[in-house]
Amino acid sequence: MTQETFVRARRPEQKRQRREAILAAAEELALERGVRDVSLGDIAKRVGFAKSNVVRYFGTREEIYLELSLVHGRQWVDEVKRRLPREGIVDALVEPLGERPLLCDLISQGGTSLEHNVGVEAAAEFKRTMHGLTAELAVAIAECSAELTDAEASEVVTAAAAFAMAFYPAANPPPTLREAYDRHPELAGMQVEFVPATKRAVAALLAGIPTLR
Repeated sequence: MTQETFVRARRPEQKRQRREAILAAAEELALERGVRDVSLGDIAKRVGFAKSNVVRYFGTREEIYLELSLVHGRQWVDEVKRRLPREGIVDALVEPLGERPLLCDLISQGGTSLEHNVGVEAAAEFKRTMHGLTAELAVAIAECSAELTDAEASEVVTAAAAFAMAFYPAANPPPTLREAYDRHPELAGMQVEFVPATKRAVAALLAGIPTLR
């Protein structure tokens, strides 16, 4: 669909299809370039809309990516719950994060960027839904642990996301920093392997929770 042939969607199904097309375009671009390097204009161009037509469905670029955060967050929660009974808390939480680079990128951009240019209602809906996902996963974790309360399990889920926010950018530096590491071997120790580092952090948190009660 080109910008010249754009026709406003009237029926709910048409509106849903337009929203899904915008989300799909934003996801494709984020996988190609990284979330921070995709503009609203880029998304509009990829989907074949004018920017003014994109904002009929999402107020800002950031609202698009918050919506994608919820979509991929839902998938992560479902996968963790599937793995918990046989893999244990650390592996079940972290391995699926390692398999979802886009989710990690979205998490790493969340508090620093994506939550800073959204409408109040969009922000409230995002926080409400994310809280629900966290609570759902916390219950599943607590059920697999004889030592964690639901509240403590919720802290573990929140911490896993926070560790991803910290470690994912460090494990996936921009091209200039990667070249600096290649040219200067003495900097090699500053590089991070995402999954091992995140597992160690989550394991340390789990070990420390009983001592802090």
